[in-house]
Amino acid sequence: MAKILIIAPSWVGDMVMTQSLLKILTQHNPQVLLYVAAAKQLIPLLQRMPEIHQTITLNLSHGELGLAKRYKIGWQLRSYQFDQAIIIPNSFKSALIPFFAKIPLRTGFVRELRSCLLNDKRYDIKTKDEPFIHKLSRLALAKNQVNTDIFWPRLLSNTTQQQHALQKFKLQTNIAPILALCPGAAFGPAKCWPAEYYAKVAQSQIAAGWQVWLFGSDNDQKINNEIMRLTNNQCINLNGKTQLAEAVDLIAQVSMVVTNDSGLMHLAAAVDKPILAIYGATNPKIAPPLSNKAKIFYLNLPCQPCGKRQCPLTHLNCLNHLSPDLIINYLLQWTQHESFID
Repeated sequence: MAKILIIAPSWVGDMVMTQSLLKILTQHNPQVLLYVAAAKQLIPLLQRMPEIHQTITLNLSHGELGLAKRYKIGWQLRSYQFDQAIIIPNSFKSALIPFFAKIPLRTGFVRELRSCLLNDKRYDIKTKDEPFIHKLSRLALAKNQVNTDIFWPRLLSNTTQQQHALQKFKLQTNIAPILALCPGAAFGPAKCWPAEYYAKVAQSQIAAGWQVWLFGSDNDQKINNEIMRLTNNQCINLNGKTQLAEAVDLIAQVSMVVTNDSGLMHLAAAVDKPILAIYGATNPKIAPPLSNKAKIFYLNLPCQPCGKRQCPLTHLNCLNHLSPDLIINYLLQWTQHESFID
């Protein structure tokens, strides 16, 4: 029975999309045991992926080299006798643990001078718009195998878990439709639609009788607080209050999600929610919401996608010129038809 260690990415969205790789691995070998090593904050999310046999918590800070720590973790993992490691991040340090663990087959893309740490080396293809999950699929199989199956992520969330989350945060779903707003993005401000635009969408839906729930991490507190101020505190602000698993259970119960390109966008797609996704600096072809219930808003300006955390031209037209009326009008159409319109 094969045992594979997956070195997980650090970003929530990348981790959600990594479930696609897990699905391919289990599809090709139903007996495989998948172990995923990830940062502590991601563990509740991994527990909603049924493909995973066991999670391994990496007590490392984001960006930390931690050479001695990584050696100790690798030495401890030798007892697992893994057959293979698949390293999702591109960094040099992410390949150290499988190397120290003496895992015989170490698969990953050749990046950051880490070629010496890999013995199953993969290379980027010359397609700049290659979707991330297609890239992941090339790590799932042997070099000479061609994968024709692409699976979208789907996170588990049952009624008991959802009811527990509602009770914890004293929320109700049966009094009005719910709009979830996810206005943050860990990548940087070049992904973030303005707070006043989100507030205008929120005010429109509140006037139409909807509830509006705000989601985000501690890093999103400023923008969510501004939305609360602009809407006279008429939204329910869940910012920084939910763990990832609780966010899964709450978003699974909303009627619609309006979101930046972010980890929460991918989470919402993985619980099959209708999504209006707003893209600025990033390329929607590479990491779109993996759902047939998603509508992408992207202006396709000459400067898009720049892929920068901050707008290099300082005007942020890719987001500032994307009017909230577009979202409001689309929400109205969706409410009337309950289907997505091209």
